[in-house]
Amino acid sequence: MSELARNAGYGRNERLKSALLQHRALSLEGLSERLFGLLFTGLVYPQIWEDPAVDMEAMELCAGHRIVTIGSGGCNMLAYLTRAPESIDVVDLNPHHIALNRLKLATFRHMPSHADVARFLGGDNMASNREAYQLFLEPRLEDATRDYWNGRDMRGRRRIGVFNRNIYRTGLLGRFILLGHVVARLHGLDPRDFVKCRSLREQRQFFDTRIAPLFDRPLIRWMTSRKASLFGLGIPPQQFDELASVNDGRSLAPVLRQRLEKLACHFPLKENYFAWQAFGRRYPSRYEGTLPDYLRAENYGAIRDNAARVRVHHANFTELLAAKPAASVDRYVLLDAQDWMNEEQLNALWTEITRTAAPDAVVIFRTAAEKSILDGKVSSRLLDLWTYERDRSAALGMKDRSAIYGGFHIYRKKP
Repeated sequence: MSELARNAGYGRNERLKSALLQHRALSLEGLSERLFGLLFTGLVYPQIWEDPAVDMEAMELCAGHRIVTIGSGGCNMLAYLTRAPESIDVVDLNPHHIALNRLKLATFRHMPSHADVARFLGGDNMASNREAYQLFLEPRLEDATRDYWNGRDMRGRRRIGVFNRNIYRTGLLGRFILLGHVVARLHGLDPRDFVKCRSLREQRQFFDTRIAPLFDRPLIRWMTSRKASLFGLGIPPQQFDELASVNDGRSLAPVLRQRLEKLACHFPLKENYFAWQAFGRRYPSRYEGTLPDYLRAENYGAIRDNAARVRVHHANFTELLAAKPAASVDRYVLLDAQDWMNEEQLNALWTEITRTAAPDAVVIFRTAAEKSILDGKVSSRLLDLWTYERDRSAALGMKDRSAIYGGFHIYRKKP
């Protein structure tokens, strides 16, 4: 065989090998995307992991505002009601989140007192909650919501029974936190010990000496280099690649360490119910710390009185906005949904946001990475109509007690 023929054969083999490797990568990427989508068909977030106090400050939320928000666990929507907005449209494509949002609203509207609400939505091992549901809520729920909570889970138990236990230990995120606890215990650390800290100094010492070293362990570095292991945090495969690209070895261990440090060390434990859920897998008692805004006694009356102003829609954000008249929305809350969107979806969304935005409208959202997802993806024709409040976004992002996201972003409609 001539040298030319051998080289030609070698070239064909290399091209074939390259094509097979590319096909394998695309197949794995597609499998990862499908697994991510499958996991998100169940209950994902029984508690929302965006700080509503930061949201309300960023939006300068006032009485009379018209809000469109993604539902998720529903905690933010309930907190917004303390500011007496004119209306809140809640959208979500996940039927489990829809049922949970509607049940939480019904709880405020029909339970007899704040103590009953706090016991039902914030309790841990409250054996009477199922009876409270049957007495006060079940007769007043619309058919679809009642059928959902009276239905059975995969283990054959009635779904409403989860409120007798602790709903915040369920869902995709609740199970991800459980997995984190199991891995920590395998390395000799019980994360529940963190809630015994009594000062920021003790919190810092606990993190530096007991939690931080875990991120150097081979098992944890291996796990955090696998996309599927972090789906429970809501990190889609494409966002994993972006986060991992800034670290050596394509592991997210350094990123997770940094964000867990913020959660553990930047806020007093008694003021951060997100840390209680992460480390204690429950809310604090009245003697241990403060509850979420929507469960605090001083907010109960406002939420109860304004609960009828909320409409919950099984739809996506763009579809809902397309049905609204121009200049009819004052505030938009996108959570981290844009991290999952392609350029076509982003432009369709921002076309409707811009059309429906009232004067001085505000959009807020979060991203897994630090930078805004919009730059280079959304048409400049649309973005030129908005002002990105970069410095204010960064300052308020530092105040987000959930500490799970890399970026917080505020866009205001130009006059």
